[in-house]
Amino acid sequence: MDRVTRLASQRAVVIFGTSSCCMSHTVTRLFVDLGVNPTVYELDEDPRGRDMEKALGQLLGRNPAVPAVFIGGKLVGSTDKIMSLHLSGGLVPMLRNAGAIWV
Repeated sequence: MDRVTRLASQRAVVIFGTSSCCMSHTVTRLFVDLGVNPTVYELDEDPRGRDMEKALGQLLGRNPAVPAVFIGGKLVGSTDKIMSLHLSGGLVPMLRNAGAIWV
């Protein structure tokens, strides 16, 4: 859990996903299209990825635990929460407040 929170707090937008998860790619693509340069951790390519995925599952209260998105060091949620925020107009202001975009 400590590693997840430490990594999540080092950048404005951090995505924990897996290389084979289409939802991880979708969320990453959304952020890139919005002008964000997210830090992406592919848990299936990290030696401690399983432990991090378990920690994320506890934080999210769901399994699978990816993608898990942190903005400004705070857990926002998974794909459903990110898309809901985007469609309601709440995502861009959140990204501005975190310093992820300037427009």
